[in-house]
Amino acid sequence: MFKQFKRHLRNSLEAASFLRSLERVVGIASRILALSLVVVIFVAAIQLGISILAELIAPPYGQFETDLFKIFGLILDVLIAIELLENVTFYLKRNVFQVELVIVTALIAVARKIIILDFSATPGLKLIGLGLAIVALATSYWLVKQPIKNNSPPA
Repeated sequence: MFKQFKRHLRNSLEAASFLRSLERVVGIASRILALSLVVVIFVAAIQLGISILAELIAPPYGQFETDLFKIFGLILDVLIAIELLENVTFYLKRNVFQVELVIVTALIAVARKIIILDFSATPGLKLIGLGLAIVALATSYWLVKQPIKNNSPPA
C-alpha cells in the first residue's frame, strides 16, 4: 500500500515537473512571438509611411496614384499585427487567451479582406463564405459580450 502511494506521489511530482517545463517553454515561445510581432509592427509601419510619402511627393503631387484601398489594407495589416500583439501580451500577463480579442482580430482580418477585395473578379461563393464568416464572428462577439446570468432560482 505504501509503495503504491509512494509510486503515485513520484509520478505526480514528475507530471507536475513536466507541466512546469511545458509552461516555461510556452512562456519563452510567447515572448519570442511578442518580440517578433513588435519588429513586424515597426517594419510594417515604416513601410506604410514610406509608401504614403512616396505617393505624396511623386507627380501628380499630393495625390494618390495607388488605389486607396491598398493603402487601407496596409493600415489594417498593421492594426491586425497590433491586435495579435495584444493577444500575446494578454496571454503573457494572465496565462489565458482572451476570446473577445481573438474574435475582434478575426473580424478585422475579414474586414481587411473585404476592403481590398476585387468584387468583379471574386466568385459569388467566396463572397457568400465571407458573409457567413462575418455573421459567425459577429454572433460569436455578441455571445461573448453577453452578461452571464445566474440561472439559480431566487431564494
